[in-house]
Amino acid sequence: MPYIYETHLHTCQASRCGRADGADYPDFMISRGFSGFIVTDHFFNGNSAVPRELSWPERVEMYMSGYRAALKAAEGKEISVFFGIEFNFEGDEYLLYGVGEKWLLDNPDMLSWSRRELYRSVHAAGGILVQAHPYRERGYLSRITLTPGICDGIEICNAANPPCQNALAYEYAKKLGVPMTAGSDIHALNDGPMGGMMFDRKLESVEDYAAELMAGHGTPVLLSGNKVIPVGDVPDQVRVSTPPTLPVITLDE
Repeated sequence: MPYIYETHLHTCQASRCGRADGADYPDFMISRGFSGFIVTDHFFNGNSAVPRELSWPERVEMYMSGYRAALKAAEGKEISVFFGIEFNFEGDEYLLYGVGEKWLLDNPDMLSWSRRELYRSVHAAGGILVQAHPYRERGYLSRITLTPGICDGIEICNAANPPCQNALAYEYAKKLGVPMTAGSDIHALNDGPMGGMMFDRKLESVEDYAAELMAGHGTPVLLSGNKVIPVGDVPDQVRVSTPPTLPVITLDE
């Protein structure tokens, strides 16, 4: 039996754009066929719902609240809830897996870090860094920023992106030779297509997820209705049809 995990999920407690309470996700994700999910709310330098005037420990506490609500609601149910982070720089965003509350509390200066400093700190803590939706184009973005030197993996299928942007990310990940991930980037409970990572065994923790990913295990999949389809089998998700319209900047970070 395959096990499918959502890798990119937002709650209303910590993400300003979130529309679903963390507590609402366990039952919903079970109904959609997931074995678990990783809460990756926008951090303070992104579209965060956490007030800036709070002290650092208070900000971290509020940031963790969506994840904690989901974890509590999952008690006694056949679903796993893990913690992650979505960290923003200049529109380029990164999914951090394998760092947690202690790491956040120990690093109150992290908002001043460069991309390379973030990468080094995440690795020192045993975590990994995956660039989210690298070829995303939105009205609030003025460029596409690629950072090949600091990415452990690339999110090649984001269910909130059009296929043409996912295909560009797929080609980019192939060129880098790094692990590929898929996720829904879900903000609200809906019946639309979703993305996730499929494994042949149950994962025990977010650290387990990171280790499996870096070992080359796991298959990026799309979920539509009752169908689970490997992303590689969906032509418009992996074949580039449209070049980016925004300028593409590659940083040597």
